[in-house]
Amino acid sequence: MGVNLFINIPVSNLTKSKAFWSGLGFGFHSQFADEKTACLVLDQNLYAMLLSKDRFQEFTAKTIVDAHRFTEMLNALQVDSKEEVDRMVSKAISLGGREARQPQDHKIMYERSFEDLDGHIWEIFWMDLSSIPKT
Repeated sequence: MGVNLFINIPVSNLTKSKAFWSGLGFGFHSQFADEKTACLVLDQNLYAMLLSKDRFQEFTAKTIVDAHRFTEMLNALQVDSKEEVDRMVSKAISLGGREARQPQDHKIMYERSFEDLDGHIWEIFWMDLSSIPKT
């Protein structure tokens, strides 16, 4: 059985959010889209549903938090190299994102993070899997 992961993220401006993620080199799945929803393809079987806040609110009775002020979760994406970490975070900043914290270099893992246009935190990291002991 294959598993697909869809994370749902409220956004203030769907058009600007789509432009931000397109600028980072990601595409969208048009089958799961309408004027209030876009399906961001992060990788095979890994998607982020970008939902206008009013559309997102249809799925929960809870208050949608302001991600610029509060953090509910951290989204982490593993990439193939330290250079790719730097490239993606630098590109995100140039597209209107904000660096969330200073780079972290743990020798076998290198990470940086950015806030997207709505304040959601995305950790981009590279890990030297060959240095991890096999169990």
